[in-house]
Amino acid sequence: MRLRNIPRAEGVIQMHRTVIKRPEDQRGCWHQVFGDRHPIYIEIGMGKGQFILNMAKAHPDVNFIGIERYSSVLLRALEKFDTEEYEALTNIRFVCMDARNVEEVFAPEEVDKIFLNFSDPWPKARHAKRRLTSTEFLERYEKILAQGGRVEFKTDNTELFNFSLEQVKEAGWYLEKYTYDLHHQEEMNAGNIMTEYEEKFSLKGNPINKLIARRKD
Repeated sequence: MRLRNIPRAEGVIQMHRTVIKRPEDQRGCWHQVFGDRHPIYIEIGMGKGQFILNMAKAHPDVNFIGIERYSSVLLRALEKFDTEEYEALTNIRFVCMDARNVEEVFAPEEVDKIFLNFSDPWPKARHAKRRLTSTEFLERYEKILAQGGRVEFKTDNTELFNFSLEQVKEAGWYLEKYTYDLHHQEEMNAGNIMTEYEEKFSLKGNPINKLIARRKD
């Protein structure tokens, strides 16, 4: 999908109070950014922000960091934050960066949970390493997750989901739970907050897959 460039996006991002402009400078200091010792959850590839904003609203005792590579997409999340429903939230920050650089932004064991929602499937085999659930990325996550830290992944793409299940096993992680039909799995669907894509695909009747994996000790 080709993203439309929005010229004003960079200016808004640079001025917005919730955006961390030099995130690498906060490595090891994210608790100071928030001013407390609450757990830190990050969403990689957060899109327009519906999921992470509603998570921050529902869980004021957790700090959230939304990571998005594309400025034009991050702009939409910031516009959503600036609405009456979310503008008072103090437990959320945003970063515009490539997920490949997470180790430069977060210190070892600084993150408690990672959310991956409807990530790009990169369908061509030669691009498998770019998938956010590949062993290459799991290795990166392992370096920043705390002991017992988890990755939660949702997608409607069954092929990508099966690939992800295999990668979790290959990486030596612990597959705690998984389902091929989240919305009809009562235990895993409890408290589920939907993304924009999740709502769209569910309305079409597409089942949603979800897995929860814990980093190896």
